[in-house]
Amino acid sequence: MAGGDGTAFEKQVLEASERLAGIAEVTPLQYNPRLSADSGADVWFKREDLQVGRSYKLRGAYNLISQLDDEARAAGVVCASAGNHAQGFAFACQAHRVRGRVLIPSTTPRQKRERIAALGGDMVDLVVQGDTYDEASAAATAFAEENGATLVPAFDDSRTVAGQATVIAETIEQLGHAPDVVVVPVGGGGLLAGTATWLQATHPRTRVVGVEPAGARNVAAALHAGKPTVLPEEGFDRFVDGAAVRKAGAVTFPLIRRSGAQLLAVDEGLVCTEMLALYQTEGIIAEPAGALAGAALRSDGPELDLTPGETVVAILSGGNNDVSRYAEVIERSLRFQGLKHYFLVEFPQEPGALRRFLDEVLGPDDDVTRFEYVKRDNRDSGPALVGVEIGVREDYEPLLERMARSPLQIEALEPGSPAFRFLV
Repeated sequence: MAGGDGTAFEKQVLEASERLAGIAEVTPLQYNPRLSADSGADVWFKREDLQVGRSYKLRGAYNLISQLDDEARAAGVVCASAGNHAQGFAFACQAHRVRGRVLIPSTTPRQKRERIAALGGDMVDLVVQGDTYDEASAAATAFAEENGATLVPAFDDSRTVAGQATVIAETIEQLGHAPDVVVVPVGGGGLLAGTATWLQATHPRTRVVGVEPAGARNVAAALHAGKPTVLPEEGFDRFVDGAAVRKAGAVTFPLIRRSGAQLLAVDEGLVCTEMLALYQTEGIIAEPAGALAGAALRSDGPELDLTPGETVVAILSGGNNDVSRYAEVIERSLRFQGLKHYFLVEFPQEPGALRRFLDEVLGPDDDVTRFEYVKRDNRDSGPALVGVEIGVREDYEPLLERMARSPLQIEALEPGSPAFRFLV
């Protein structure tokens, strides 16, 4: 990407739009009353969850593969992906009849694996490689070097970045003017780099806000260090699998830094809360990464300093969520809201002990959602793991006070502690 030359990048994005015409969906731009009322701004969703492959990733993958010459196509292509990029890649391989190889980490949900296979058909080989995106990425790079295949990066290539930038170019055409603020989910930074670079060249007054999951802030770490740096394994949270990248891209990082885009982090529990709101209010099935931008606009989210009446576009980047994950989504949301708590309770092995706990410790709106207890014949008491869901956050302190007055020995399990991670 010619040294950040805005005119050159505009041309690349225009050419990418022409290649994608009739291939990528022109996804809806929808006004969102819920977040507009919550934030005071006029919030619009760019619905890339309705794109081919249910993610914007098709744009970058197709744009790159479209530019390969006959020799490169004959040698084949390879990519690493947590799932969404692989679907766009698989579609492009099938459309161009180019042999492709997809490497995914073991954490990729089954729903995404099945869609990759369906979109790629006989042109794509799907291989599970490692437990993280970064392990899959290293294997894809090695395969390309050993076999002469072209590596199609999920974010770290100028052709990919230009393809992702067509999202914001299309959005402004639909809106009819430049928004005041654009909120972009951030994994490896391809969508943010493309969005911020294109807006910097064409609509420099638009504020760009990138949103990372709190447990995977690779771009923030790179900005702090002055270069892409690998996030430590300890504390790294893979829940937002579409954005769980441990190192920012060599191509995307300087573009993001040069653009001056603002970066925010949102707790994974808040992402889950927004996922549930999207489902229950708008009927939108969003994956965790797809809910990042919306989560940042909530009143219980980070401070965005929005001016009432500003036009804000939030990119809803993907809808490939495995329904089997909703139990964990609900759990994380309740814990984030302060409504779900866990305790170790030492119960005397005598009749009526549990009844006294229910009557004397729990409040009228408190509900036991988990109870695990093993009676031990050779002891006078035994521990139980008790999960309690309270009605409102303000009920927690009174619950702790009742526990302190109880003759039972009760220990609260703190999220993040070794005991909590082991038991919950």
